[in-house]
Parts: sequence; structure tokens; C-alpha cells
Amino acid sequence: MLGLPPLSLVIWVPIIGGLAVLATGSDKNAPLARLLALIVAAAGFIVSIPLYTGFDATTSAMQFEELLPWIYRFNVNYHLGVDGISMPFILLNSFTTLLVVIAGWEVIQKKVAQYMAAFLIMSGLINGVFAALDAVLFYVFFEAMLIPMYLVIGMWGGPNRVYAAIKFFLYTLVGSLLMLVAFIYLYFQSGGSFEILDFHKVAIGMTAQELLFIAFFFAFAVKVPMWPVHTWLPDAHVEAPTGGSVVLAAITLKVGAYGFLRFSLPIVPDASQELAWIMITLSLIAVAYIGLVALVQADMKKLIAYSSIAHMGFVTLGFFIFNPLGIEGGLVQMISHGFISVALFLCIGVMYDRLHSRQIKDYGGLVNKMPVFAAFFMLFAMANSGLPATSGFVGEFMVIMGAVKVNFWYAFVAATTLIFGAAYTLWMYKRVVFGSVTNPHVEEMQDINTREFLVLGVLAICVLAMGLYPKPFTDVMHASVNDLLTHVSQSKLP
Repeated sequence: MLGLPPLSLVIWVPIIGGLAVLATGSDKNAPLARLLALIVAAAGFIVSIPLYTGFDATTSAMQFEELLPWIYRFNVNYHLGVDGISMPFILLNSFTTLLVVIAGWEVIQKKVAQYMAAFLIMSGLINGVFAALDAVLFYVFFEAMLIPMYLVIGMWGGPNRVYAAIKFFLYTLVGSLLMLVAFIYLYFQSGGSFEILDFHKVAIGMTAQELLFIAFFFAFAVKVPMWPVHTWLPDAHVEAPTGGSVVLAAITLKVGAYGFLRFSLPIVPDASQELAWIMITLSLIAVAYIGLVALVQADMKKLIAYSSIAHMGFVTLGFFIFNPLGIEGGLVQMISHGFISVALFLCIGVMYDRLHSRQIKDYGGLVNKMPVFAAFFMLFAMANSGLPATSGFVGEFMVIMGAVKVNFWYAFVAATTLIFGAAYTLWMYKRVVFGSVTNPHVEEMQDINTREFLVLGVLAICVLAMGLYPKPFTDVMHASVNDLLTHVSQSKLP
């Protein structure tokens, strides 16, 4: 775009734009802050589009690379690049940020500029995580993205927002410190390089590989989050404002799963295969057990939060069965979950804005007052249940097919999510939407407005388009996934 480096644009346009929004100051300038935030978010999404249109799907090499020296003494570089694994998530993040700005247009009335700026700056930092090819640069972006989310939960969240924000921050910080130790070890093993691609070439003994795997596990499993280090997520979701829940579910969880593919599998392939049974076991527990936990939730946000843990269990299962269907299915599931979880949290936000309650028992008969909303909510509930022809089916089906090739019982347990997912999602939908109106406050609720229709309509198109024709998503992944699996099959033992 105009000869400018596209990856720097997707990182710095939202960050600099976010600082400009922040400079609008107090709430007396809220209309200006909203308009500027919309322009910046739209620009951030537009500059990400050339990453897809100009992407060469036939190669697994890094594309759109940028390399500038940064810290000479330790050979740290500002090195960016994307492949078929990372590129789709930059687009998903930029797209989600635009939806968050639109969704919060009228809802946020206090500290508007600060709210919008936090999401814009966070968007640029998350894009940096997916684009970084230098370990120190990755670590800086990985840690920095916590700060805006911490502020979003702590400032605009619910009654227990401070507890939830601190728990979120501490959980993710402790794990990432172990990752930093791993990076420093690899720096010396690689002869003084922090280049991630150089780490892929280092021959490491089995004991060291296992220790590195454990360090990466704690950094990324907390982010996913995997059972049993998942307890921060329901608290964070319940207390976060709708926009915070959207970004948490759509993007932040994906950073953890991405870390396994960028670091664990290629850097310590022997330990990854040796310890894969741990990852598979924890993934299957998340799929089955967390599905049952979701079934008994009374708070809609908490139910969808637990649903996210179960669906991300599919992702980590797909990654550690080491076949193309599994890994590509996991990646497709990540993108699909981005669309569906965004839609469900926005639907809950629509109801909360009108009734100021997320409790299932406070609703009932919503279809009588909000028929258009009920139709959208039905589509997204079905997608969350894995209905064929929606995006929720594609990734789960691919992972189950890949799991069957490895072990029938892996696939059998994983497939229970199709039962549990339908049970907790549709039971929630039935109690909230169907029946007669029993709460007089529900009687006063108005159907969705034009802004809400636009946001939910765009997401409905994404969910159906990906479900009916996933090829544009899977094509860009093939070469990178196949190259990763070839790399993993080659031992790195000295």
C-alpha cells in the first residue's frame, strides 16, 4: 500500500491512532473520540487486507518481511514476517477491533476516548505478536498486550473487576516469565541470536527440550486457556465489558494456541511428540469436562466463557495429533471461534444493555419482543453447537477426522463436544428466547437497532460463508502446515 511496509502499518496505524484518540481527552469530546476511533479501526482493517490479497499460498516461507537492527549489543532486531499460520489472525484481529469500536459506540458513556484508545493500541500490539520473528520483539508485544486488557477489565468491568483484572494479569505474567528464560537459553544455544527461525535449527538434548517444552507450556497454556490453568477466564469474561469479552475470546486466546505452533512444535519437536499425551489428555478433559461445567451455568457470559475453553480444547488436540487435518482443523477452529464467540458475546451485550442482567432466569419469551435479534441469536447458537453449514462445524469435523487416524478414542471423546455443546447452548437459548414473557422488564425491551443489526449481520455472513466455503481460509494454511509437520518429523537431538 503506497510502497509502505504492510506489517508495520498493521501494527503502528492502530497504536498511533489510538494515542491520537487518547489525546482527545475528556468526555466532552466523546463524539470526536468515537469518530476518530472508527476511522483508525477502519484504516487498521484496510491496511491488513493486502496481507491476504498479496499472499503467496504456494510457499511456506515468511512473507512481507521487514528487518531493522534494534538492540545491537544483543543482536536484537525489529524483524517482522508472516506465513500461512500467522497471517489470518492479523486479519481476524483487525476485523474484530473494528466491530468492537462500532459495538461500543453508544454503550460506553464514560471515559470514551480512553476506552476506544485501549482497544486500538491493544490491536496493534496483538498484530505485533503474530508478526514478530525476533524472540525479544515477540516477548515485548506479548507482555505489552496485557496492559490495555488489564485496564479495560479494571476500569469498565463489573463489581469484581479489580479482582478479575489482577487475576488475569498475574496468571498470564507468571507463565510468560518462564518463556523469557527459555528464550535466553536458546539465545546462547543458537550462538547469540534471538531470531525465532534460528531457534528452529538448534539441536538440543532431550532433557533440555522437555524443560523448554514445560516453559512454553506454562506461557501458552494459560493464554489458551487449557484445563487446569483456565480459572482466570470465566472471572475475566464475567467482569469485562462486552468489548473486552469479545477481544479476549476472539483474539487473546488464539495467541496462546499460536505460540504452540510457532515455538513448541518446531523448536522442541522431540519433546513435543514425547509429551503429546499430556496435551491430548488435557485437551480431551477440556472438551468433555468443561462442557459439563458449562451446562450448569446460570450466567450467560460465564456459560460462553466455559464454552470457549471447550472449543479451544479442540484446537490443542488438533495441534498435538501431528497430522495436516488436525493442525489445519485447529487453525480453522480458531478463526471460526473468533467469529462465533464475538457474535455470542455481542448478543449477550445487546440483552445486557437493555435489561442489565446476564442471568438466564431473568429472561424468557424474548422472541415475542425481539424477533430479529432472536433469529441472529439462533444462528450463532447453532454455530456454537457445530451445526453443518456453519463455521463451527468445519474445524471440529477436520480435527475429529484427523484424530480418527491417530486413535479412535481420541475422536470419540472429542466428538462429545457436539452433544455437550448443543446441550448447554440450545438449553440456554430455549430458556432465554422461547416461552411466554414472565419478566415485565422483558416486555419493555426493543428489538436491535441499525448499528446492532449491521454488526450481527456481518458476523452472520462470516459464519455462514466459512461454513459453506472454507477453502479461502484453508488454502493459505496448507504449505505452512505441511512444512511445519516435515520439520517436526526431523529430530533435533544432537
